[in-house]
Amino acid sequence: MGNLKEIRTRISSIESTQKITSSMKLVSAAKLRRAQTAIQYLRPYSEKLNEILHNLSGSATSTEGLPLFEQRAPEKVMLVVITSNKGLCGAFNANIVKQVHALIDGPYAEQHRAGNVRLICIGKKGYEQLSKVYPVVQYNETLLDNPDFSELAAIADYLTSEFLQHNIDKVDIVYNQFLNAATQRVTVEEFLPISHLDTESTQAVNNDYIIEPSPQEVLEALIPKILKNQLYKTLSDSIASEHGARMISMTKATDNATEILRDLRLKYNNARQSSITNELIEIVSGAEALKG
Repeated sequence: MGNLKEIRTRISSIESTQKITSSMKLVSAAKLRRAQTAIQYLRPYSEKLNEILHNLSGSATSTEGLPLFEQRAPEKVMLVVITSNKGLCGAFNANIVKQVHALIDGPYAEQHRAGNVRLICIGKKGYEQLSKVYPVVQYNETLLDNPDFSELAAIADYLTSEFLQHNIDKVDIVYNQFLNAATQRVTVEEFLPISHLDTESTQAVNNDYIIEPSPQEVLEALIPKILKNQLYKTLSDSIASEHGARMISMTKATDNATEILRDLRLKYNNARQSSITNELIEIVSGAEALKG
């Protein structure tokens, strides 16, 4: 009987866990749908801004007067790292932390040894791990629950200001790009400086129009908006990726719980049947002994 009681306790425990994982899966699925909708509305706007940037860059005679295009030796590096505030989402956070370590131990190893690599962490999980090893100049966890464009704009303005003052030479964003509900891709996206267009794309731009004021002046006004939008898009991608990763993780956990419950119930039924059989044997044996 002790064995039966132990199995019943395990069944009850796993059933409780299954209810939790199933509920979390449904919650993540609902949040994912909202995040997907936000990305679907944002991406066309972002793509159009980039198209305008390409056209204006192709029309501009030179980007020398635009300091945000200035390509410098990356002696001072800033990484914007976007993770999540909560766990139970598979390797979502671990992959980002691993990529940050790979960057700092690889292409930015020399800058790290000189103490010239700093981080901005958006998300509690990344901050908890990375702040123990690298200097973190800003940390924010509220943006993931309530994406506020003005807060992100302030971060973008800070990065732009630091770049213009030569306090940093390069800014990369490390985040999970959302591909679909089941697939997230760890991405390192250059934020500053703004990359020059390649020759082929520049030649392909139709310059048969007049721009007033000059393309350089329009670019000066447009670039800050594009940078803020880029940062907002990466955050939206990361939020959708987090919900997708958690939904898949909880689906697998629920399926595993179902399989374990099936095995435990089979084991419980076998043990119960064996117990009943033993009791019957004892009864029959006792009856035979009385007859003797």
